[in-house]
Formats: sequence, structure tokens, C-alpha cells
Amino acid sequence: MTEPVSLPSTDPALNGGGRTQPSRMSEKFPGNDAAALRRLVADAQVAHVSFALQEQPMVLPIAVAMDDDGQLLLHGSTGSRWLRVLGEGIPAAMALTSIDALVVARSAFESSMHYRSAVLFGHCVPIEEAAKTRALDVLTEALIPGRTSEVRRPRSKELAATLVLRFAAEEWSLKVSDGWPEDPEDDVAGPAWAGVLPRTPRYQEAIAAPDLRPGIGLPSSVAALLS
Repeated sequence: MTEPVSLPSTDPALNGGGRTQPSRMSEKFPGNDAAALRRLVADAQVAHVSFALQEQPMVLPIAVAMDDDGQLLLHGSTGSRWLRVLGEGIPAAMALTSIDALVVARSAFESSMHYRSAVLFGHCVPIEEAAKTRALDVLTEALIPGRTSEVRRPRSKELAATLVLRFAAEEWSLKVSDGWPEDPEDDVAGPAWAGVLPRTPRYQEAIAAPDLRPGIGLPSSVAALLS
């Protein structure tokens, strides 16, 4: 098993960087809340990882999951040049965002969103071969809980073709916006509606593959995502 990732403090006086220090609206930064970060990872499911390659800025959208040890896991093809570069341990940044609601104010200026976002700075480390299957199970279960028990185990050829990385965070910050519209008094006295419109992403009706053999029903893991 790989060594667990410890998420460092967001306090720049402790982590020595200051890259995560808020420049405004500090009330939206709840501090070093690892449980809130875990929930964000589970809800966002996709991270954007940025890095520099030969002085050219790059960004890689990629599925992400967190295991029970607090490790942030990424995976992709060993044929991906960008993923291989990340695996060399170059400095990288990760961004995660979940949009939870629209804040509908009485003016366009005051309208906004409920959101949770995180920015992490660090580097990637390849997962050892002995721990790769477990890491891939974590990634699969994060997207489709229960699916690993319904399908065959990965073949050695598939494992060899897959690169799994953990993101070792050196600094990180979490930002949460969840308030009501902050309309000025003259707008509150006006006729416009104001409130919050919660957003709950959900999957629509499952579409069977055209080559699915007759008699194979919807698996319980997929059905659970539709309930």
C-alpha cells in the first residue's frame, strides 16, 4: 500500500507558500476541512490539473477520487504523454469545482452561485504496481458504486496499459459560497423575485449498448444512480 497523503494546513505561515492565501472574501474559506474536501472530490468527480511543459502552460481534465487513506487518485493510459510527464513529479496544481445552486438576486450584478471549489498545489507520484488494482477499484467505485463486484477483474495487460498517479498536495485551500442574495435595500423594495435555485445533477434513463445480448438486465449499480 502506498503511503497516505496528509493534507497540509491552508495557513501560509505554516506551509510557507502563501499561494492559497485568500486575497478577498476570506469568510468563504472554511480552513483546513479535509472532510469537506473529500465531499467535494466525490461530487465533482473531475479535476483539472495544470502544469508547465517546456514553458507552455497545459491543463488536463481527468477523473479523480479519494481513497480511505486520503489519497487523491488519477489514472489514464500509459500512452498519454501528459500523464507520463505528471508522473515524473513536476510541480502541478489541481482545481475542483461543484456548482450547487444559482443565487437569483434582484439584479444581475448581485446574482451568483452556490459553489464549492478547491485549489491544490503539489506533484504527482506513480502508484506502485502492487497497489494499482486497489487504486483502480477506488476510481471505479467513486463513479459507479458497486460496479467492481459486477464485472471481471482487470487483466494484467490492462493494468500494464494504465498509469495510476496520486496527487501529493503540499498546499491547498477550499472555498465555499452558500449565502442568500445580498441585494441593497432599494432593490429589496422593488418588484423583482429573489432566492436560491438548488442544482441536483442526476443521470437520465440508461441507454443499452446496441450489441448488448438479449436478457441482460440493468445492473444494480447503474439502477442505483438512476434512483
